[in-house]
Amino acid sequence: MHSIGETARDSGLGVSALRFYDRAGVLVPAWVDPVSGYRWYAPEQLEEARLLGRLRRAGMPLADIRLVLAGWGGADTELVRGLLQAHLRRLESGLSDARSEFSTLRALLDHRETASMTSLHTTTAARFSVPAPEVAAALDAVRFAAGTDAELPMLGGILFDIEGELLHLVATDRYRMAVARTRTTGHGGPRTQVVVPLPLADAMRALLTGEEPAELIVDGDRVTLETGDRQAAGQSLGGEFPDYRRLVHLPAGRRARVGAVAFRQALETGPVRAGETPEQDSEPYDLSVLRVAENGTVIVCDDSDDDPNNVAVNRDLLLDALTAGARDELIMELGAPTAPLAIRRPDDEHAFSLLMPVRLED
Repeated sequence: MHSIGETARDSGLGVSALRFYDRAGVLVPAWVDPVSGYRWYAPEQLEEARLLGRLRRAGMPLADIRLVLAGWGGADTELVRGLLQAHLRRLESGLSDARSEFSTLRALLDHRETASMTSLHTTTAARFSVPAPEVAAALDAVRFAAGTDAELPMLGGILFDIEGELLHLVATDRYRMAVARTRTTGHGGPRTQVVVPLPLADAMRALLTGEEPAELIVDGDRVTLETGDRQAAGQSLGGEFPDYRRLVHLPAGRRARVGAVAFRQALETGPVRAGETPEQDSEPYDLSVLRVAENGTVIVCDDSDDDPNNVAVNRDLLLDALTAGARDELIMELGAPTAPLAIRRPDDEHAFSLLMPVRLED
């Protein structure tokens, strides 16, 4: 028998991936210690784990992988060959369709850029005062949602959106979005937007420890925060940041107040389901399935609960959002299973985060 660590090392699959495939019923360990819950794999399962890794890197869905593994060791390989060929045809057909659609989209995008190119950055200098504690709290509320994808560098920062007497801070990595706002004083110019890279945003946050107002200066693509005789300054990020205002108008859902500590414990100890990630090199993750009960509480559903109103979300992302909420009590808003889940602060509805739901397997 091989331990889960040995199987992970020899197969190229991560330990978390093996746990995921166990819960999904794709590669179930030969024996699980009833006391410790530790997983042990039979020698022949190493070949299955390696095969599983190859199939996942090729983008085969789990439903088909189950059939391939079931038929791999048999004498009749016709089923396996048929499944592999069918998946290859789907990939080739999908790639052909995607190339055609992307070609059209690029042409449309080129036309839009030629007709009207609106830059994110302001070309005139803006200088205004902001309350240090409020900006610090706003940065703390959105920092967790910033992106890390090198292919989308414009999401690797925090949007500072200044309009009138309000400063909105926004971060998103596509799967989640966080928005917070604070007041400004002395900004009388047009709406100004600039994306502050995360290292600079962190340097700004480190300066915001006092109660005195800070000065924020945006001059072209340079951003500076001054507090007393200290400052953090640097270049803003290029590229267009998504129009977050179009993304935060959600259909009304059921609202429920949750105690942050108790709900976090319910998530960490409650049942999870296997989440299948579309990216080939990404690790699988745990899903928490939620529903607002008739008594107004949010419950973590078990595997047998197939209520059509259930909403599934990435558990780790939800835990991050609860921490960033920084309140003993939060408001959770759950709409349709396909609508983003919203987490709001009872004392500030303008500071909130959104999590994209995950489709549950049929």
